[in-house]
Parts: sequence; structure tokens; C-alpha cells
Amino acid sequence: MIASVLVAAIGALHVYILVLEMFRWEAPRTRAVFGTSAEFARASKVMAGNQGLYNGFLAAGLFWALTKGVAGAGFALAVFFLGCVLVAGLYGAATASRRILFVQAVPAALGLLAVGFGV
Repeated sequence: MIASVLVAAIGALHVYILVLEMFRWEAPRTRAVFGTSAEFARASKVMAGNQGLYNGFLAAGLFWALTKGVAGAGFALAVFFLGCVLVAGLYGAATASRRILFVQAVPAALGLLAVGFGV
């Protein structure tokens, strides 16, 4: 039960990131979230859209795992996609912003633990 809630929440987070990066990248609130200037947002819009698409793939995989049941047939899917989120979060924390560690990597690690222990 906890594992499914965490997987769903992490999936929803990545849908939110998809929306910010693909459709709201130049909006003032999105720029505040990511700490970017209007000039940078304008120059990096295509790159951000690409990143958003990848976040959508992560969300889709997590929701796919939920439809199969994270304690059953979706276990391997949940582990794979949570692992991808964890690696992306660690890389982002090391290269872009330490905040990504807490927004992305820590939740993914907690999700992996919950899925692995079947809680």
C-alpha cells in the first residue's frame, strides 16, 4: 500500500515536471522554481522540452507498474523506473542543483525500499 502511494506520487511529480519543462518553461513561476532568467529560459526552451519528455517517460513507466501491481507483475517495472528516477536525481544533484537530491532522488530511494520490502 505505501509502495503504491509512493510510486503514484513520484509518477505525479514527474508529470508535473513534464508540464513545467514542456509547456510552462518560460513562465515566471517556472523560472522561479528552476532559478532561471527569462533569457536563459528562452534560449533553453527546446532542451527543457526534451527533458520534460523524458520525465513523462519516467511517469508513464511508474503508472504502468501501478496498473500491473507493484507487489506483483509490476514489481520489476517499479524497480526499474524508480531506479531510473534515482540515478537521474543523483546525477542532477551532482551536476545541476543539490535540491534535486531531495526532490527526486530521496523519494525514489524511499519508493525502492517500500517496493523491495513489500510495504
